Amino acid sequence: MERLDGGSAVPERFRGGIVALGNFDGFHLGHQAVVGRAVERARAEGRPVLVATFDPHPVRFFKPDAVPFRLTTLCQRERLFAAAGADAMIVFRFDAELAATAGDAFVEHRIKQLIGAAGVVTGEDFTFGKSRSGNVEMLARLGGEHGLSVDAVAPVAQDGDAVSSSRIRDALRDGDCDTAARLLTRPFAIEGVVEHGDKRGRTIGYPTANLSLGNYLRPRFGIYAVRGRLPDGRLLEGAANLGIRPTFEPPKELLEPYFFDFSGDLYGQTIEVELVSFLRPEAKFDGLEALMRQMDEDCAEARRRLA
Repeated sequence: MERLDGGSAVPERFRGGIVALGNFDGFHLGHQAVVGRAVERARAEGRPVLVATFDPHPVRFFKPDAVPFRLTTLCQRERLFAAAGADAMIVFRFDAELAATAGDAFVEHRIKQLIGAAGVVTGEDFTFGKSRSGNVEMLARLGGEHGLSVDAVAPVAQDGDAVSSSRIRDALRDGDCDTAARLLTRPFAIEGVVEHGDKRGRTIGYPTANLSLGNYLRPRFGIYAVRGRLPDGRLLEGAANLGIRPTFEPPKELLEPYFFDFSGDLYGQTIEVELVSFLRPEAKFDGLEALMRQMDEDCAEARRRLA
């Protein structure tokens, strides 16, 4: 699996490939259907599979002050695309130049000239180009002109509605981990570098690995049953506070997992933490003794749910 720059010509070995085109933030069931179609076609025709995504998200470019909403980092998407069968990930840098590029120019220059694609697969509702002027109808027309096959994949429905990143974000804001996991086909996970904190957890017997929330969507603040994946592949179970820690000052947005039966130094390491189940909202306690009693209860409940 290779990561390629969408503003440069791809290596010769990837030319003539089938390109899955979309944003793919979250890589949910609907996104998986698009990439799955691209993989199916490419394998049948003996071609490479490329998944093209955009970074930053177009919404972040046009609304830089928008609240955080991302479901996956580029590194997470790269791993998910590889697991789905892609040979390379193409990252289109969404900047002023790309935002001003007309839909037909995007297809002719980026897709045909730089990538040399033989085919494109995208969702039926995908739009692209300046003022979102490009759509699957334009893709089909341009494909006919440039010898580019075009497949449009219908939305995937679950529980009577189309699977979408918006549905997943709404579920996470409600603390509904089960719905988010069904739509994603896996628990929502936050990845980051373990930071040094104020070490209060260590003094009360609950050392935590502190992660910044960065550009991730803010799920419902509270206590979660979690699983953590370490760089060496080990999986750990635990309980985590996600929020601002109202008992302590000053408030700071953090994900703070405490991993059961683990001792070791994680500082500076990149770990991924899955939110498996929401236990309760954040609360402020009158002193450390009350907090520790509640943490004992939270850990017992997290163990029960993870089992």
